[in-house]
Amino acid sequence: MIRTATPILIAAALAGCQTTANQPSAPLGRAVLYFADGRPAGTAQLLAEGDSVAVAVELSSLPAGIHAVHLHTTGKCEAPGFTSAGGHLNPAMHQHGKDNPMGAHLGDMPNVEAGADGGASFKTVLTGAKDTVLGQIYDADGTAIVVHEKADDYRTDPTGNAGSRIACGVFEAH
Repeated sequence: MIRTATPILIAAALAGCQTTANQPSAPLGRAVLYFADGRPAGTAQLLAEGDSVAVAVELSSLPAGIHAVHLHTTGKCEAPGFTSAGGHLNPAMHQHGKDNPMGAHLGDMPNVEAGADGGASFKTVLTGAKDTVLGQIYDADGTAIVVHEKADDYRTDPTGNAGSRIACGVFEAH
């Protein structure tokens, strides 16, 4: 009896030690991005990853090359320049860029490289606890995600020399 019970107890104990790494991320929000002429440019999803928020971005029809992608302070995307989206999401009042020793904006994300077909994608985890980050994204005026014409240099404050805004979308909660 003891020989039979031991493997069962070990199996039960190990079953409780499974990680969530292979479990799907829970959707928390979505944005559909558009170019100034109204053509779709892609989607961005906010996903729960433990106590963090990840952003998964799928883009299409971009000019080939490297483009900055940022979260902006206002959930408004008025063409043609998308300046209605405001500046970078920066509730902690840091300086711009992941390479800036003064810290990065919450809205600073990695550059994305569009291939010859205009397609690009990436996934990144935002800095901060899930509830805090979601509160900052879904504040009274919302949050936009913006694709820029050029790469972010990851250090120049406040915008990373990323150039004009070429696509924009507003996050909506799931």
